[in-house]
Amino acid sequence: MRVVIQRSKQASVTVEGQVTGAIDSGYVLLVGLTHSDTIEDVRYVAKKVADIRLWEDADGKMNHSIVEHGGAILSVSQFTLYADTRSGRRPSFIEAARPESALPLWEAFNEELKTSHGLHVETGVFGAMMDVALVNDGPVTIIVESKPKK
Repeated sequence: MRVVIQRSKQASVTVEGQVTGAIDSGYVLLVGLTHSDTIEDVRYVAKKVADIRLWEDADGKMNHSIVEHGGAILSVSQFTLYADTRSGRRPSFIEAARPESALPLWEAFNEELKTSHGLHVETGVFGAMMDVALVNDGPVTIIVESKPKK
């Protein structure tokens, strides 16, 4: 599982002219899943997202988590995070999980953020063409993975 965290001041997802999710201060999460991901990966990454300290304290140091900050999550499924660009000019997406296994894990990830970590979660639409708009705060962009790189 691979998640790109973008700290944002505001963000939204629009599908076919309709806003499907919007947040003020919080994280935009671009969520990629691969074939070997399990519910354990989901739980690990959800805890990492909830606990990682990317918000400044009174001294200007990143010492607060999103839970402490009080921000929200905008979760966007993104199979392209598993693109392999090492060969040729067209990316291969063979490492991305098939929709029938990725969708339940993405939904479980969003539910884990809500129920286990008390976060407000908005989402895009799985498998849809989405327009994602955000004001990146910082900018702060972090990649979290559940497994070591090969």
